[in-house]
Amino acid sequence: SYAYLFKYIIIGDTGVGKSCLLLQFTDKRFQPVHDLTIGVEFGARMVTIDGKQIKLQIWDTAGQESFRSITRSYYRGAAGALLVYDITRRDTFNHLTSWLEDARQHSNSNMVIMLIGNKSDLEARREVKREEGEAFAREHGLVFMETSAKTAANVEEAFIDTAKEIYRKIQEGVFDINNEANGIKLGPQHSPSSPNSPGGNATGGLGGGSGCC
Repeated sequence: SYAYLFKYIIIGDTGVGKSCLLLQFTDKRFQPVHDLTIGVEFGARMVTIDGKQIKLQIWDTAGQESFRSITRSYYRGAAGALLVYDITRRDTFNHLTSWLEDARQHSNSNMVIMLIGNKSDLEARREVKREEGEAFAREHGLVFMETSAKTAANVEEAFIDTAKEIYRKIQEGVFDINNEANGIKLGPQHSPSSPNSPGGNATGGLGGGSGCC
């Protein structure tokens, strides 16, 4: 049972480690050889923010250009996005502007976007300085973090900090939580007496939420 369900989308070029980040977060394991994501894959996990159980429903998208139209349909209805590049591949960083334009065009304006420089364990092969990632994030109003799906460095933090930022926006009344198009759903645990909550909403989210799916 959970108080809220937040929908996330993971975007970025092919091979930056999107699927590996999701697997590390949901299953706590690293899979060095991963088939290319075809279309969209899915994972979920419970986290606790401010004493409340929150279910994260995460859509991992294909990076190839040929799947861009499928990916675009998932921006709608996402409360958070992880925009990922590979610190060892300059081209994946150069393509961020195009990904960001796509995200901003097809999502709701309040979506929280976390910029992630992945593969921080490959320091010797680094092509993109940390400062460049920070500067890009500052310029575009994103949250920034470097991660390693291999060592799990900052992977928890990336997903959870995004959830904290969404939760903060809910508390500030930025998100209309009664409109599921925002990527937020009230869960069965949500007490009817809470502010902003519709009376007695005992209906579950997507198929109940016992433990971690």
